[in-house]
Amino acid sequence: MFDSIIRGELPKQDLTLLSADNFPTLNPIDWLTVHMAVGGYSTLQRLSGMLTAHMSQIKPHNGFTWHQHRGLEIYTYVIDGELYHEDSTGGKGTIRASEVQRMFSGNYIQHQELNRTDQATRVIQIWYVADTKYMGVAPNYEQISLDKMPPRTIGDGVVRDIIGEHGATNAHVNARLSSTIIPAGGQSTFERPREGEDLFLYVVNGSGSANGAIKPTSLGLYDVVLATPNATAPTFTAGAESLNFLSFYLPSFL
Repeated sequence: MFDSIIRGELPKQDLTLLSADNFPTLNPIDWLTVHMAVGGYSTLQRLSGMLTAHMSQIKPHNGFTWHQHRGLEIYTYVIDGELYHEDSTGGKGTIRASEVQRMFSGNYIQHQELNRTDQATRVIQIWYVADTKYMGVAPNYEQISLDKMPPRTIGDGVVRDIIGEHGATNAHVNARLSSTIIPAGGQSTFERPREGEDLFLYVVNGSGSANGAIKPTSLGLYDVVLATPNATAPTFTAGAESLNFLSFYLPSFL
């Protein structure tokens, strides 16, 4: 497992809210805007085996042409619009809003990801280092929509497990990942990490407020919450639109 790399000092506390503007927003090319929560120039350069978690907005008729990956498992969750995928295994298809794709690169894969529509696409992508016990497994991928994942509720929030013992994907990583969607005006919270884990929570859609042992109390798009198993989980209230956050449970990094 890769060690975590955190540049600079984080508050020495069990629960921390970092607003979106603590992280870089990059515009490396005219058709791409990236909010980099983990990886690159972020304070959170690497968290355990998670190399990056970034939100990308891709302008119409642009995207990432053929490129290669090795030793990674990449999760792509489309928030707005759609993304066309094609890879060197012969796999191809369109990932639409509220769908998640898992791509295991194995020792080598090539793929391309393109916005072939007339509308902008917004997508979060997460790169994990694949667990070494899967070395030699052939590249493969799967795609599933959130509404096909078994739901459970925490307060008003609807939780779906993407990675983990009850996860909807055939993961090759040491992590857990869930999506929580709170309807407009509804309330929910996050599940505290287990012993040996820490939580990286990323707001990927909507906004709202947080009540409890956390400051500031507003909760905005691309804000990040970090928590240890000793944290007292706050209550989140969604604003005028639904609030969607992803909860990443990773080997301890705080």
